[in-house]
Amino acid sequence: MRLENKKVIITGAASGFGAGIAKKFIEEGANVIVADIDEKTAHKTVLDLGARAHAFFVDVSKSASVSRLKDFSLSHFGIADIIVNNAGITHAPGALEKISEDDFDKVFFVNCKSVYLMAHSFIPEMKRKKSGVFLNVASTAGVSPRPNLNWYNASKGWMNTATKTMAVELASHGIRVNAINPVAGETPLLATFMGEDSPEMRAKFLSTIPIGRFSTPEDMGNAACFLCSDEASMITGVCLEVDGGRCI
Repeated sequence: MRLENKKVIITGAASGFGAGIAKKFIEEGANVIVADIDEKTAHKTVLDLGARAHAFFVDVSKSASVSRLKDFSLSHFGIADIIVNNAGITHAPGALEKISEDDFDKVFFVNCKSVYLMAHSFIPEMKRKKSGVFLNVASTAGVSPRPNLNWYNASKGWMNTATKTMAVELASHGIRVNAINPVAGETPLLATFMGEDSPEMRAKFLSTIPIGRFSTPEDMGNAACFLCSDEASMITGVCLEVDGGRCI
């Protein structure tokens, strides 16, 4: 029960890595808001997670929507102890100059602006109580970029830098900020990362991961739980690679 009675908001938690983090946090005693743009799937996930999980619709790229999430969290369980910025999207593989402006904007609004909006909404309350944890779910793409995913790579590199600068600024307020960098996993984004989901493409992708498998939601849940628990009270500004050796 490492997160017993902790109040947690996880964005993009209806499926994939976010759902894995939510499941682990619930098992460790937390109360979790499963915040996602896919409201139907969020409600289904909450049914599986039990009474300490609650679904809420949010578009993390929109200020008004994030403000509604803040209002819901305050009325539901008070000031959040932990924020997990997991929501993310990518663009289809392609030459950097051929990615449309619309696709670029979507990637940066969801992957980058969302971190700003969540901080803008939730950091003031954390400062008042002089404690809190932010965890940003970045990617190995921000550490060791792949060709043809240029603007996605850049957005995740931005998240890693944002994590470090947030950690430096917020440490004196009792707020820790870390990130995890997963390699691709069995999530809704996998086919987009690879360009196509075929045995040949999977074998090619897996050949770059020394441990020889994709990241799982359970892997992310375990790493996130540690970094958000009091066991990691001396850890801030870390971007932890949970990648089976991909970035070595």
